[in-house]
Amino acid sequence: MRTFNTSGTTALVLIIIAIFGGEVIRGFVFALLIGILVGTYSSVFNASPMVFDLLKGPKQEKEAAEKEAANPRNKKK
Repeated sequence: MRTFNTSGTTALVLIIIAIFGGEVIRGFVFALLIGILVGTYSSVFNASPMVFDLLKGPKQEKEAAEKEAANPRNKKK
């Protein structure tokens, strides 16, 4: 949610600058808006799943090791 709030408020300011600013600044504002869109997409759809997998990984490995140890077929004879 923080990503959307930050992106939204920044985009709002840039749109206001584009409307009330001069002709020279509009190209720069457009480039910044594209950057905000790409950054938001990256944060939400790329970085979040990566962090989820990194935090979930050690827990799943530990659970798998515990199941492996508890399985009677894996006991040495």
